[in-house]
Amino acid sequence: MRTVEAAPTVGAPRRVVPRHSKWRVRPRRLLFRVSMYLVLLALSAFILLPAGWMLNAALKPDLEPVFTPNPQWWPTHFWHWENFGRVLTGTGVNEPFPFLRYTINTTVIVVGNILGILISCSLVGFAFARLRFRGSKVLFYVLIVTMLIPWQALMVPQFLMFFKFGWYGSYLPLIVPSFGGLAFFIFLIRQYMRTIPRDLDDAARVDGLNTWQIFWRIILPLSTPVLTVCAVFTFLWNWNNLLGPLLYLDNQDKFTVAIGLASLVHRSDTPWNLMMAANLLSIVPPIVVYFFAQKKLIGGIASVGLKG
Repeated sequence: MRTVEAAPTVGAPRRVVPRHSKWRVRPRRLLFRVSMYLVLLALSAFILLPAGWMLNAALKPDLEPVFTPNPQWWPTHFWHWENFGRVLTGTGVNEPFPFLRYTINTTVIVVGNILGILISCSLVGFAFARLRFRGSKVLFYVLIVTMLIPWQALMVPQFLMFFKFGWYGSYLPLIVPSFGGLAFFIFLIRQYMRTIPRDLDDAARVDGLNTWQIFWRIILPLSTPVLTVCAVFTFLWNWNNLLGPLLYLDNQDKFTVAIGLASLVHRSDTPWNLMMAANLLSIVPPIVVYFFAQKKLIGGIASVGLKG
């Protein structure tokens, strides 16, 4: 093995250092990483077992039993990929099941809620975090207290109010409340904006920017991670929401994915293969959203609450 001589120092003996001594540690690190990846793969496979069973059930023909004594975790005999196309087009189901229409309806509700949450919560969070006004702490404490009120306690009063407004049977009760803000997201945005140095505000005011310009040009772009967290959580809550649309929607053409799946399950002749195919299709959008937003999502969650 080739060696190099270390630079001599005054009063120190001359020593020889192996040139490739650092390579001795790498096999241990490599073995540790390989073992960790194997453990993670095993855990991932265990977590994805239900998805494997759903895929196996979705690829079965109509008359093939889905619930068997020995569960099948991966497709073995049947590969009827056309079941996914039948779900999207609504064919092969005795009653109308326009899954694609349900998906569009759910997307409209989700997009409306995301816009409402981002607009309202960012404005209120900015006011609590960056502005000084009388009674701000009291108002913030009142806002935190509202987080303790369960949504079920407000369900009946909200339904009566929206019914008197004439909004029953429309998407307005499912979208408009988001423009009033949500206490949890306001708290997250406020905590994140407090971590941004106030020197940026002072420098912007010296340059002639007003409060709105500081919010729009400086604070809001720096708050992208926490806004991503709010957008992803809003997407998941509204995509999987069943009770809200069930209360306010009375027309099948306006049903969401959650209502469509629930109506398909409670039938006497439930086509379980198409039901599982619809379930798999319904989880694709959340997976895609998380895949594209995971970096900012993790960074936003890790940085929220660093400053009280």
